[in-house]
Amino acid sequence: MLSGNTKDLKQSIIKKLEKLNRKKFKTDFIISPELAKRLSLLSKEINRQIGLLIDRYNEIQYVIVGDNKSIFIPELKRFRLVPGKLRGLRLVHTHLYNEGLTEDDITDLAMLRLDAVSAILINQEGLPAKIETAFLLPPNRENNIYNILDETDVYNQKTNFSEFIKNLEKEIEEKSISLFQIKKENNAFLVGCFKNKEEAKESLLELKELARSAGLNVVDTIYQIKQKVDPKYILGIGKLKNIAIRAYQLGVDYIIFDNNLTPSQAREISKLVEIKIMDRTQLILDIFAKRAHSNEGKLKVELAQLKYLMPRLSVKDDSLSRLTGGIGGRGPGETKLEIDRRRIKDKIAFLTRKLKQIEKTRDIQRKKRTKRDIPTVSIVGYTNAGKTTLINSLTNSNIYADNLMFATLDTSSKRLRFPEEKEIIITDTVGFIRDLPEDLKDAFKSTLEELYDADLLLHVVDISNKNYEKQIESVNKILEELNLKDMDTILVFNKIDLIDDETLKERKKEYPEAVFISALNRKTFQPLLDKIFYKIFKKKLKHASS
Repeated sequence: MLSGNTKDLKQSIIKKLEKLNRKKFKTDFIISPELAKRLSLLSKEINRQIGLLIDRYNEIQYVIVGDNKSIFIPELKRFRLVPGKLRGLRLVHTHLYNEGLTEDDITDLAMLRLDAVSAILINQEGLPAKIETAFLLPPNRENNIYNILDETDVYNQKTNFSEFIKNLEKEIEEKSISLFQIKKENNAFLVGCFKNKEEAKESLLELKELARSAGLNVVDTIYQIKQKVDPKYILGIGKLKNIAIRAYQLGVDYIIFDNNLTPSQAREISKLVEIKIMDRTQLILDIFAKRAHSNEGKLKVELAQLKYLMPRLSVKDDSLSRLTGGIGGRGPGETKLEIDRRRIKDKIAFLTRKLKQIEKTRDIQRKKRTKRDIPTVSIVGYTNAGKTTLINSLTNSNIYADNLMFATLDTSSKRLRFPEEKEIIITDTVGFIRDLPEDLKDAFKSTLEELYDADLLLHVVDISNKNYEKQIESVNKILEELNLKDMDTILVFNKIDLIDDETLKERKKEYPEAVFISALNRKTFQPLLDKIFYKIFKKKLKHASS
């Protein structure tokens, strides 16, 4: 494929360039001396740099014409980047002014993950004076990206390039595993832009837990301190390139932003980085999709995913710009993009109707419970606070619970019997999280609507989490948004088995009205049960008698 700056070139020159295209040459080296000489003379004649992108079978895949100081490498659609591997293409190009490898050359090597980048330095006669070759290094503790091959004589090359690259890729894989615990797949970099270090560490720690809950192996976390995020790339472009280069070097599959990306930011970053890009919202949606088991839960997740996807449909994929028509259709018809958008809108409308029907059924069930005058207690709290474990222990149930964020999403209601033939319905809800995405709030509104009919809320807090105070604030903020802040609530500190006695004493002084338990130890439940019984039954009797 011939590309680049071919304007004003003679037809005879273009024919010579086209002859190079798809040409296969025999050599064990980076380039044969004959081809290097031919390339140099042609480059001198037109006074422009010429580059060749050569595959591992020594077949020329791209011929690129630049100006007298640089070349521009086209999009390499046919040679997709595989995490942990090199591109399978090497760039050999001419330098007209005897200058060595430039910073742009090294950037192309690292960002495009090329097998190598070679510069042929041309002398006054238009012949190769020497060749300089840079290649990528395997992952290392020093974060060194590349090295230069010792050989510079075009006519006396000694390195068998095919064997060299084969051994290099093997070393890349081995060092990725031994030094950085890179797995075969699902490796992730966590990145974000924050106003201060404290915020960065807290946010990325939570993002790491989310990634772990999604089944990802977190390789590294990187952040940038800025008062305002970059409107185009979130991070500065230099920082983003460094992250991408490091991610390529380690064979990372995902770069996950703690910041929520706008559709335009996601597009611009994807143009620059050939690794799957995700943001915090998408990661949470993926976890929800894995965890939802009931029909209703699956519908809610699908609805949230479609709402997230809708504004992110772009014309980046060439197939989306093809025009489609139908029999009897006028004009060019709808574009693929328009059809996709219309289908998503129709699906959103269908799912919304279906969820409303489910909500009606739930309303009927609630009314039946109200008629029977069975009090309801709803458990709320930050994700992974131990809500499901608590309801399992209280009611001898076996609802799935795990030490993961959003381990359970589907609403569960169980009976809890008290003495004097009294009983309550205790209901588990989806875990809360800071900055809960709006689409998720809407999608799970019906789950949270259970809270409006509750007689009492149990706000469960993971006391072993060092950010428990901020988690309490996040839950209270969401309850306030739902107009539930004034509802009768018991603050329940869970996981007391994970803190020392001195810390427990301090927390009890700070929160004298709270109850302290371990959801794994039923012996700690009596104060909680007494408080529930008092608030549900004794308190009601007092109000009734007065």
